[in-house]
Amino acid sequence: MSHTSRRSLLAAFAASAASVPFTGLAAGPSHAAETSPAVAPLAASAGLTTARSSVTLAPLDASYFTQVTLSEPLAATVLAGSPARTEVTSGGRRVALLTHGARTVVLPGPQRTFVENKKSFIDDFRRSLPDVTIPMTQRQYWGTSPGGGSWSTLGPAETDYSVTPGAGIITLTTDNSSRHASLRDDRITDADVRSVARFDKVPTGQACSYALSFGYQDTHNNYRARLSFLTSGNVELRVEKEVSDTVTQLTAALTLATGVPAETDWTIRVRREGARIRVKAWRSALDEPSPWAVDVTDSTFATGRVGLRALANSGCTSLPVRLTVSRFQVDAATWQEPVSVTHTDWVRVLPQPFDGTWTPATEQIIRGWAGSTAPDVLAHAAMFLAGAPAVTGGAGPVQGKRVLGEAGYGYLDPHGYRYEGADFHEYMNLGWTFPDGTYTGPSSKQVGNLDCSGYTRMVYGFHCGVPMAAGQDTSRTRIPRKSRDMADYAPGVLVDRTDGTAPPAALQLQPGDLVLFNADSGDDAATATVDHVGIYLGRDAGGGRRFLSSRKTGNGPTMSDLGGNSLLDGTGTYARTLHTVHRL
Repeated sequence: MSHTSRRSLLAAFAASAASVPFTGLAAGPSHAAETSPAVAPLAASAGLTTARSSVTLAPLDASYFTQVTLSEPLAATVLAGSPARTEVTSGGRRVALLTHGARTVVLPGPQRTFVENKKSFIDDFRRSLPDVTIPMTQRQYWGTSPGGGSWSTLGPAETDYSVTPGAGIITLTTDNSSRHASLRDDRITDADVRSVARFDKVPTGQACSYALSFGYQDTHNNYRARLSFLTSGNVELRVEKEVSDTVTQLTAALTLATGVPAETDWTIRVRREGARIRVKAWRSALDEPSPWAVDVTDSTFATGRVGLRALANSGCTSLPVRLTVSRFQVDAATWQEPVSVTHTDWVRVLPQPFDGTWTPATEQIIRGWAGSTAPDVLAHAAMFLAGAPAVTGGAGPVQGKRVLGEAGYGYLDPHGYRYEGADFHEYMNLGWTFPDGTYTGPSSKQVGNLDCSGYTRMVYGFHCGVPMAAGQDTSRTRIPRKSRDMADYAPGVLVDRTDGTAPPAALQLQPGDLVLFNADSGDDAATATVDHVGIYLGRDAGGGRRFLSSRKTGNGPTMSDLGGNSLLDGTGTYARTLHTVHRL
């Protein structure tokens, strides 16, 4: 399927989706310059029962629209500084900020709060690790989970941990030494998590055990739901906490089965909400039991990682014993302080770049946008975060195709690393004909995925109408395919760029700006060029400058800090490697 007119696509889609509301947004006026689909609601984050992302604002009444009524005439003033900007005011109040040479416009609107919480995921270990092609000191013995961050493996030897396609393996080679595998995400509070694993032997001499750990601080301080596999073939469930190496049983041991043979998969499930801890475990071949086997209360560890622990008791004589983990699954989880950004900035896109001349036609567009709550650039960007509902086109070439909804980053290579290459049209499983006549086909492997530049093009190109190029395109009239080319050839204006010794100060940074990084992900390390792009969102609850981007570690669009802070401040990877700020 090829495409020559984006406007016809959106016209058909908007007609089919106009009745679906965006969370908390009052119906706004229709504007030809901002034709865009709406999305289903994203609920506010609260515990484990609601959506993982939200964009909310307070209910609007008639008084709001009275306040945004514009006077006659509007005043336009060119501000000092570079790039040049024109401030538009009504009765002394700013109603728009336009940049000369750019299409994006920042306007005041009702206050919104953007929130992102923990993303659910399943790690079924579809990878081969360690990757022997990289140096020993850089190898990750369990690699990176599909959406939960990278695994940390501790004690007693790294070589006790390995991955083959479909299994994470812990080999118990010495007795009385715990092995811990945890996900590097320390701020988890409430969680609903499960694991599936089996031992290859019925132990002799003494028991072996495997546990699902949560509230994990370190190897000496954690909660765990532990299954003991006894020499008799019995399986017992214990729920315990360890504080400074002192273990306390939170409940008496429960015998779940007798005479269990080796190579029998067992599932452990833990649901923690506040101080309440519920646990159940069962043979994976059977249906999950309805009741919880354990229901206790303890508040020692408010936050912590989730993960696994394996142990051969002192005196076990059947070593080595191998624990094979076939699945680690987080169905729901929350962070102690979910990332949030609150402000009143809305970002719209003009039909053409503003040339610095204030005209009646431009004034008409700005007046049409005043007070509008139709989805803008930032709303569209949030529509691909964790938990965002899928929205499909109802007519025309996008009929039945997903055009909005939670996105991944890319599919996995044999070593468990995510491939780049998921462009906006591949997310929708569409082919696309670009303005120069180049046709790029769909990719069945990348449906629902967006890499960092594909995410930017989906928001600004497909949904907001900025022309896109098939590849590099040095004309500066279309958004290039790759982030490295966006830094030099994207339409619009340069806001700031590194001098080669320090990140740019970006004193004129505005929501909606492209932030481009030399993060040395490997693709461009040799030439030290841009290799990552995001969209600046605004200041978070802590005052940090936060951006949205699609990232490998988080497996998709995120504004959170999993695998690195999404911040332009401090000493994190992205703060140190900010290279260019560009305004489309």
